[in-house]
Amino acid sequence: MNPFLFRLFRKNETKVHELNYLFWECTTRCTLHCRHCGSDCSTQNREKDMPLEDFLAALDTIPKSHRPKGFTVAITGGEPLLRPDLAEAGRAIRSRGIGWGMVTNGWLYDEAMHGKLMAAGMGSVTVSLDGLEASHDWMRAVPGSYQRALRAIGIIAREPRLNSDVVTCVNKRNLSELPQLYEILSGLGVRQWRLFTIIPIGRAVNEPDMHLSDAEFVRLMEFIAAKRRDGGPMKVTFSCEGYLGRYEEQVRDVRYFCHAGVNIASILIDGRICACPNIDRDRFSQGSIYTDNFYQVWETRFKPFRDRRWARTGRCADCKVWKNCLGNGLHNWHGPEGEVLQCHFAKTL
Repeated sequence: MNPFLFRLFRKNETKVHELNYLFWECTTRCTLHCRHCGSDCSTQNREKDMPLEDFLAALDTIPKSHRPKGFTVAITGGEPLLRPDLAEAGRAIRSRGIGWGMVTNGWLYDEAMHGKLMAAGMGSVTVSLDGLEASHDWMRAVPGSYQRALRAIGIIAREPRLNSDVVTCVNKRNLSELPQLYEILSGLGVRQWRLFTIIPIGRAVNEPDMHLSDAEFVRLMEFIAAKRRDGGPMKVTFSCEGYLGRYEEQVRDVRYFCHAGVNIASILIDGRICACPNIDRDRFSQGSIYTDNFYQVWETRFKPFRDRRWARTGRCADCKVWKNCLGNGLHNWHGPEGEVLQCHFAKTL
């Protein structure tokens, strides 16, 4: 799409702010101990799992007339499969005429779990795979996690009723493994592979191997662009992290647009209402389902997400591509004040 027309589209989307994707952070418990985790999840709860009835009460504040076709609840964590009532939650969401899916590390995903979740109406699932065996297990910090993830991916890829993808956090250790991973995943029948990089938050702050240099970032862009030109059996895309300049239309289906707070909201483990779960929740939370009507908050607040003029500061103040970027993805702004943590456009120059 022409950049000018795309900016008009983005402006209209922001004005309408139709909610079509809602994350539910249902637990902070996790089976793994990933080096890049922004939530610092563990096998033990920092907070209690949110009661299902509390989430459903918030979901029910959204009028049926304001639920667009395709409106989806994405269940995330932590690891959602640690909740014994996950299938019950899925059925309750589907009973309201709403689609649901989840994000999983695959550790607990087997044929029995697959059948249970499909029977509960699951329509989409994302599984993480972060390199070949040694690299993935290093990053996930639990031996055997690679084999468990592959098992889950194979089961899911064989299910024609599911909209599914695999995501990979690209880092110094696995960058050179991407061609092999492509062959493994396409051989399993995976239809879409989504690649992303890490920002220095959570545990990743103290993990230098997690962060690509600018030259390595360009290598990643070139890999994705080449695979997309080849038109192989599996679509490869880059995530919605930030504006990419010359690579913008080579590595994505549509131009960069941070939909956080425009089309995407989240209900966090403690009830706070925010946008993408990776955003600084202390700085950007908009209310709580325990004190506010969720849908009224969505309609009347979220100004920091829909008016990004506040972000034109620091390195963004005089940026020549500001109108295309609007200060990068909101997950790049952490802390009460200060600049964006990193600039994806600068990496591609």
